[in-house]
Formats: sequence, structure tokens, C-alpha cells
Amino acid sequence: MQISLDTSKWYERIWAAFIFFTRLPFWRVYQPKKEAYKTVVEHWPLTGWLTGCSMAAVIWLGSMFFPYPIAIILAILTRLLITGALHEDGLADFFDGFGGGGSDRQRILDIMKDSHIGTYGVIALILYFLLLFFSLSSLTPFYAALTIIAADPYAKMLSAQLILMMPYARTEQTAKNHTVYRKFDVRAGISLAIQGLLPIGLYIYYLYDKIDWQILIFLPALVLYFLYLLIWRRLKGYTGDCCGAVFLLTELSFYLVVTYSLG
Repeated sequence: MQISLDTSKWYERIWAAFIFFTRLPFWRVYQPKKEAYKTVVEHWPLTGWLTGCSMAAVIWLGSMFFPYPIAIILAILTRLLITGALHEDGLADFFDGFGGGGSDRQRILDIMKDSHIGTYGVIALILYFLLLFFSLSSLTPFYAALTIIAADPYAKMLSAQLILMMPYARTEQTAKNHTVYRKFDVRAGISLAIQGLLPIGLYIYYLYDKIDWQILIFLPALVLYFLYLLIWRRLKGYTGDCCGAVFLLTELSFYLVVTYSLG
């Protein structure tokens, strides 16, 4: 049996995560080793600091120059440009596969890998963006900005647990990006927790008397659990599309809780 050893350094893994999860030209600055891309999920919440802060800046500063709804749309567009709509593509593929594939595991995987978008994917994206837009519009620009900074890394930290909860559903050769994420160890898990919990910890501390923080923590985790049950029942494993979809849906549940509390 061959054992693949990861010889990449911690900074290479961080570079790999930013290169993998964004479309910004980080690759022009540094090219990490190939094996570093197997660890990108371990720094997924850290990329959320970038996308979250970028969205927050646009929504807060944009509201000073444009009507608030336009600022929200510009903020959403900012993340789409930074990530190349990576997670939204996963959401559409996820709903197409699970909506059109029935209980046939291979058919679900084939549909999810197809580059064409179907009815379920279109409906899912429309409903997702409507809920996201109206959730943010129910908050003031300041609270919306703070919420985005907290929600993005936290939802990515939760979604990263999928790779510990089940195996990869495809082989490395048939994966879209030809990469299978490694299961992270205790040190990586602690790092992941810090990346995801630090922003939400500061958020809860600042808004402790205004929000129900127990529900804020619990509901996205509950959404993760039910999505895990669905994925495990149909696929017996995760894919990158599953990770992207779970991230967006857990993040959206975070916004809905805050909307209920502050809206």
C-alpha cells in the first residue's frame, strides 16, 4: 500500500486555499506544491475573511453613495467576482442532481458533473438570491456588514466538517478539479475552529443583548446536519458541489436568524 505524504508547508496550504477558492491572481505571486491543494478546506474559513470583509466594505461604503438595495447587489456581485461564482455553481449542481437524479446515486453524480444548468438549479439560485437580498435589506448597512463578516467564515467552518463526516463520493480521477481533500488532523481542526469562530465570537460579544446567540449558533449547525443526512442517504459521500451548497445554505440560515432578531 502506498502512503502519500503531504510535504507542503503551512504557508503553501494557505496560498493554495486562496488560489483555489478565489479568482484573484494569487497564483502570480506564489505557486504552492500540488499536494497543498488537498488541504484547502482547512483554510476555507480564512478565505471567508477576505470575501466577507470585501462584501461588508462594499455594502457599508456603497450605501453612502447609492440606494441601499443597489449597495446590497454590488456586495453580492463583489463576492461572485472574487470567487468566480464557485459556490453558487455548486448550489445549482446540487439541486439539479438531487432534484433530477431521484434515488439513483450514479445519475445524481452525473447530473452534478454536467456543466449545463437545469430547472432545479435555476429555481434554487433565484430563491437563494431573493432570500439573501431581502435578509440583508432588512438590516441596517452597519449591521449587515458586521453580520456578513461573521457569517461567511462560520458557515465555511461548519461546511468543512463534511469531509470528516463521510468519504469523497468520486475518485480523484473523476473529480471536477482532480483533487480529493484530506481529512484534517487535530491541529488543522483547531486552526479551522479559530478561523470560523473568532469572527462570530466577536460578533456575538458586540451584539450580545440584541440577538439570540444560541439559535444563531445552533440553527446553521442543524441545517448542516440535515443536509448531511440527505447527502449520505443519496450519495454515501460528498462532492465539491455538496460543500459549496452546504456553505451557502448554512450561511443563509445565519442571515435569517439575524433578520428575525434585528430586522
